Amino acid sequence: FCYFCCYHICLNKCTFKLPKPQLGEPSDLSTLRMQPAQEDVLTLSETLDRLLARDTVQVELIPEKKGLFLKHVEYQVTSQHYKISVYRRYSDFDVFHEVLLQRYAYRMVPALPPKRMLKGVLTSVSEREFIEGRRRALARFINLVARHPFFSQDELVKTFLTFSGSDVQTKLRDTYKKTGDEFMTNRTATLAKEYLPTDIQAQFSSSRELIRNIHNSFHKLRDRAEKMAERSKENATDLLMFGRELSSLGSDASSIPSFASSQSTWGAMRQSLKSLSVEFAVLSDKAAQQGRREEDDVVEKLNVFLDLLQSYRDLCERHEKGVLHEHQRALHKYGVMKRQMMSATVQPKEQASVEQLESRIVQQENAIQTMELRNYFSLFCLHQETQLIFTYLPITSHILGAFVNSQVQGHREMGEVWNELQPKLGCLFSGNNGMKSAF
Repeated sequence: FCYFCCYHICLNKCTFKLPKPQLGEPSDLSTLRMQPAQEDVLTLSETLDRLLARDTVQVELIPEKKGLFLKHVEYQVTSQHYKISVYRRYSDFDVFHEVLLQRYAYRMVPALPPKRMLKGVLTSVSEREFIEGRRRALARFINLVARHPFFSQDELVKTFLTFSGSDVQTKLRDTYKKTGDEFMTNRTATLAKEYLPTDIQAQFSSSRELIRNIHNSFHKLRDRAEKMAERSKENATDLLMFGRELSSLGSDASSIPSFASSQSTWGAMRQSLKSLSVEFAVLSDKAAQQGRREEDDVVEKLNVFLDLLQSYRDLCERHEKGVLHEHQRALHKYGVMKRQMMSATVQPKEQASVEQLESRIVQQENAIQTMELRNYFSLFCLHQETQLIFTYLPITSHILGAFVNSQVQGHREMGEVWNELQPKLGCLFSGNNGMKSAF
């Protein structure tokens, strides 16, 4: 019999029962859920408001401690997030910056201000200005770090902001040794290539050029804002000196000649001039407050964004001069080894030296593979840091708002003092109340 005949005979003699599918109740369908889509780990879902809300860290000077040769400056560092204050010296910031850069070599780590002033003869005033400028720069640094989406929850940052022991520098180094760099701890590090778009290099070049132009524009804005703040301070000094000269003029008791036609009015005018120094001192104080507002609310906000932009520029250079350069150097070394191996197969050599060369080639291949993975991870991080720059761009509206508000408040306060001063000058203008002039 053929197979087909045997199959039908078996069907006639045997009864087959196929299993019935168990569909279950319709109500059970509610328990089914669609599998979530693959997580988009490359895109940052951040806003400027959320970044700013992560933490605000105050950095304040505490009384100086004099050493044998130098004055040692300490800072009180207070984190709103951790609700604690700790004391730090510049050297603590320096070590923290060092280990943070080692851990996050592929991220934007802001630079620290210089430790000392430039060489030369410096006055006590310039020294105070330097110390205050460094305090502001350290505050900008730690706030950018504490608000960074990848730094903010790191144990290094928590240690720096909360550890109150005697040796924070050793604690920071020990903390880094336990964790290692980000490539070793990030779960997407070895898979970064799979998440990168195919045109990542073109995107990077385009974004880098755009950010470079933004950087240049913000530099110019900061320079202009600094000049305006400086002019407000100079205006304060000029108003104070103007009032003092008027007071000095009014205090001169020398009598004028009898033939002078103004003899009868000069005495009354002199009394008015003498009292004007008080009003001009108030005007000077208002102008000084205006300068501080422009410096604190406008210049500082511009400097925060400029520090971030500069850290992006530094990151791009690290990527090109560090990761890419090391990768190319490793490939060159690998090529040299391969040529040596080919030469060894042609010319008879000792077996031990050939095996040693083979082992070195294998090690170099592993090193190149690791470098390639790090290169892709570096691009991955660079793409995220580029997004972070654009997330910070709306800070422009914060800066403009602060600038407008400072001008409105400054002009209103100055205007109120001028309006109060005007009626007091009536006797100086023959009853015209200063509104008209014969000139």
